[in-house]
Amino acid sequence: MSYKTEQLNELIAIIRDGQRFYEHAHDEIEDVRLQALFRDMAQAKHQVIQALAVKVAANHEEPTSSGTLVGKLRQAYADARATLSSDEEATYIAQLEEAEDRILEAFEDAMESAQPDVRALLAVEMPKVRACHQRMRELKSA
Repeated sequence: MSYKTEQLNELIAIIRDGQRFYEHAHDEIEDVRLQALFRDMAQAKHQVIQALAVKVAANHEEPTSSGTLVGKLRQAYADARATLSSDEEATYIAQLEEAEDRILEAFEDAMESAQPDVRALLAVEMPKVRACHQRMRELKSA
């Protein structure tokens, strides 16, 4: 597997963690506004994954279909905290915002070390990543 594919697959796995976490949080909470937001955020993650997967496939490699262990642990941790919390929604929001921090940091790190063609793709997708990050940061602050 090439470095380029490895780097893209790592980003795909981290973003997939976020997508799955939003889908899970959607199913765990009852507030319809938050459910709609979480559905939108999961869809945004899906779009970024698709864009990165196309690049991996163009390199004649297989895009990863899994997430990461860190992502699974974060989701389990959020579930445990939500169970013990008096404000389940706030717990999920805080944990999702931390997941957005992880995604943004991974994107920024990849931009620094990526080859020019991958950097160009990441630059196209970065506004979506930043918008999701900002949305969750604002929601957490509210």
